[in-house]
Amino acid sequence: MEQVDYSMLESRVGRLHLKQRVGIQTDHGSQVFGRGRTFFHIENWYSIHSVIRTALRCFGLHEWGRRNMKDLRIRHHEVDLAHLPEVFNGFTILQLSDLHLDINNGLADVLIRRIREVEYDLCVLTGDYRANTYGAFDVAFRDLTRILPHITTPMYGILGNHDAIEMVPALEEMGVRMLLNESAVISLDGSDIFLAGIDDPHYYKTDNLEKAAHDVPHDAASILLSHSPEIYRRAAHVDFDLMLCGHTHGGQICLPGGIALIYNAHCPRRMGAGSWRYHNLRGYTSVGSGASVVDVRFNCPPEITLHHLRVAWMESG
Repeated sequence: MEQVDYSMLESRVGRLHLKQRVGIQTDHGSQVFGRGRTFFHIENWYSIHSVIRTALRCFGLHEWGRRNMKDLRIRHHEVDLAHLPEVFNGFTILQLSDLHLDINNGLADVLIRRIREVEYDLCVLTGDYRANTYGAFDVAFRDLTRILPHITTPMYGILGNHDAIEMVPALEEMGVRMLLNESAVISLDGSDIFLAGIDDPHYYKTDNLEKAAHDVPHDAASILLSHSPEIYRRAAHVDFDLMLCGHTHGGQICLPGGIALIYNAHCPRRMGAGSWRYHNLRGYTSVGSGASVVDVRFNCPPEITLHHLRVAWMESG
């Protein structure tokens, strides 16, 4: 792993943010209990992972679940935004979330095939690039260097609860503009929309909505990238129009009909997967492209998501 320029990161996020992020990563990256908005973190309980895999093998379900994990679907989400400039009507955003690339060495090939099948104007990555929550990320980044060249539009990303802040320089070298409680302007034919992104709100709690929204005009079309949906109330009251998130995996192992056993996010169950609304905030929670804990899925196929933006008055006639 290359030497990280911490002075650059400090200039981006501030000294206290960087100290908090690095400190938590160092001291508590593998904790099972005790941090974040949810008390229990099964992804950090590594001994239980092998128990789950063994149980699935005993019931003859492990290989079936692994095949399901590679059954990557293309989801379309039509969303009307009141502040959207007319020139952005039909603008399409590709969302990739929760890749966890190093949990299965065949996922990169599946992602590349699906990405090459779709058309879009912008790509966003909403966190969790590796499987573990601490340690090396070289394997995940090896696959990212294969996947990202197939994305031909501008790319923006955020960090998730499995990601270290030391990943940022390498991601930006790959062409991903990381948003660390920051915003960016997306311009088209003289009109603008604003894209903001926050650091992980789930485990590290280093999100800063006020900073991310600081340069976003109150009457502009605004989209927030958040790894987890659990900050939905605050995002709505800061007047974002749309929030794109992930983290939940849609439950990953679900009952028939896609009924999740657990979402691992402190939010209403209706926000655990797919499209939702809270006051004037439109939201979408991706079920993710990869898997966590074990490389299986049941009754919850993975996805890449195409968000098609529409001007609200055009939809209403």
